[in-house]
Amino acid sequence: MKRNRWYFVGLWAVLCVAAAGVLRAQNEGKKYEVIVENDVLYGEAGGEKLLLDVYRPKDAPGKRPAVILIHGGGWRAGNKSDAKGLAQDLAGRGFVGFAIAYRFAPKFTHPAQLDDCQLAVRWVRANAEKYQVDPERIGAAGASAGGHLAAMLGVRDTRDKNAPLSQFSSKVRCVVDVFGPMDLRPHLNTTYNNPFGLVLVQGFIGKKPDEAPELYADASPITFVSKDAAPFLILHGAKDNLVPISQSEAMAEALKKAGVEVNFIRIEEAGHDATVVQKGWQAAVEFLTRHLKP
Repeated sequence: MKRNRWYFVGLWAVLCVAAAGVLRAQNEGKKYEVIVENDVLYGEAGGEKLLLDVYRPKDAPGKRPAVILIHGGGWRAGNKSDAKGLAQDLAGRGFVGFAIAYRFAPKFTHPAQLDDCQLAVRWVRANAEKYQVDPERIGAAGASAGGHLAAMLGVRDTRDKNAPLSQFSSKVRCVVDVFGPMDLRPHLNTTYNNPFGLVLVQGFIGKKPDEAPELYADASPITFVSKDAAPFLILHGAKDNLVPISQSEAMAEALKKAGVEVNFIRIEEAGHDATVVQKGWQAAVEFLTRHLKP
């Protein structure tokens, strides 16, 4: 299993490097100089410090829209710096980007990752004045496991009313989900074409499906879709062999049935790789601009 784990981490690193290369070209046309603040403490949990990086536009006027950027890596790997290219591009366009770290499985299982991401949103709202952020205009974006967590921020509000900063909402105004798994419930185990996908999910949940089906439902964004869900942009490669495109199709249909705005873009000839980010990023920027900028 060690071999599989490191294979996945390497695959994710390649994805991030490829995406960063595309975004460097896009950054040439950015409007604002970007100020970066690394390793800002947004909380502590399970004996670990929770850190984020802030990317903000220098001299951008007024209260700014913000985007929480959540890296992927099967809930067990990756780094907040993986979102550097995306965050810099958004900051250059007038957004404030918050690239966050969160606790990893299998040491920490669901809902630890969700708790951390929700705390990050609440922390941004609590510190909105400091970073000149409009607390009513915060979105979330992520890929793979990061897409899953971003989706959770769009369909659920503060999970634990006794959590730190629980007086602030943890729900975001819009979501960009890039090939994130949306339904982890046991009856859909067979949809994971890659057996390693099952290993990742079970490590994230901490139990096998027949041991705790309620946890699999609780960790599935599709379970919480309602008319109050945030608008979604979903990007997915048609040839994804880790998270099948049927996951995104089902989520898009559920949102549509609930009366929620959803834009689903199928990227042909792409798998679980950087091509999806490359071909869908402009649509993501336009979506975030429409929902977060006045």
